[in-house]
Amino acid sequence: MSRTTRYFAKDLSKPKGEAVSLDVEALGDDRYAVTLDGERLELEAQALPGLAMTLRTGSDTFLAEFEEKGDEVGVLLKGQVTRFDVVDERQNILRAANAVFEVEGRQTIVSPMPGKVVKVFVKVGDVVTEGQGLVVVEAMKMENELKSPKAGTVLEVVASEGQTVENGAKLLVVE
Repeated sequence: MSRTTRYFAKDLSKPKGEAVSLDVEALGDDRYAVTLDGERLELEAQALPGLAMTLRTGSDTFLAEFEEKGDEVGVLLKGQVTRFDVVDERQNILRAANAVFEVEGRQTIVSPMPGKVVKVFVKVGDVVTEGQGLVVVEAMKMENELKSPKAGTVLEVVASEGQTVENGAKLLVVE
């Protein structure tokens, strides 16, 4: 008997984007059906050491690595790191009753993984728009552009080009 779990995921690189529903149905034998906004995809997932797994769909095979911090999940897939806010159905109902997904106030941009700062696009005092590129961090030979979660002003720039940073290291602040 299969079991379906509904999640709600919001891509944190798109601050004004809506959370989308994500249904995961266990089909047995490491097989799953994933339905994202009404589109169903069947795949095979096998866990690897750490928070990594191989994903197979049809003839395509991908390596995915994950990092969790509370409700936030970083996903490295096809050379790109994307951070999501992920909650289950119960948590989503509680959030809807108490708050919104809107990004407000001072936002600290942190490194999604250990790496090297290769480019800083802004300086203190710069006015930025939501989704504007702020800094590029190279990790595992892949460049990850971190974008502003909101329109505002750059208050602090901690990162400098060539600097090595740890996972979660503060890079800059936008308010």
